[in-house]
Amino acid sequence: MNVNMTPLERRAERKVRNVSLVDLNLVSLIDIFTILIFFLLSNTAEVEILPNNKAVKLPESTAETKPTETVVVVVTQDDILVQGREVAHVADVMNLEGDLIEPLKSELEQQSGRQVILHANEAQSHRVTIMGDKHIPYRLLRKVMVTCARANFGQISFAVIQKSEA
Repeated sequence: MNVNMTPLERRAERKVRNVSLVDLNLVSLIDIFTILIFFLLSNTAEVEILPNNKAVKLPESTAETKPTETVVVVVTQDDILVQGREVAHVADVMNLEGDLIEPLKSELEQQSGRQVILHANEAQSHRVTIMGDKHIPYRLLRKVMVTCARANFGQISFAVIQKSEA
């Protein structure tokens, strides 16, 4: 350190001496955090969220299998709905001869046509989940299942509430 330096020169020399050699690039950190947030948001939904219908009281089960995303058929005491759209009334269906429900079949075929199907995932595309009230008659449930099978929806699942093991 030179004694003949002015205070301004000494301050400049100290500034040069104390400068850190580590340069922190915040843009790269922001990019990493953005990618991390998108990853976490896209992987938080492990289970399919079924529509909340207060008219349907689901049965309880001890099943451990988690549901996958499928076409949802809701059977209430009064109506049959596919993906939230009403397709038939239960009273009319119960009066039908045979097990085929034509409006349900046509709606399921229409839903099948809407799905984007990759050739590798074609077997998984024809799945249906039935949300049936636990008090509906078995005859009605059988008609819905037969109609789903006739519309090429061979893999049928039932929505249930998981029993708590107390």
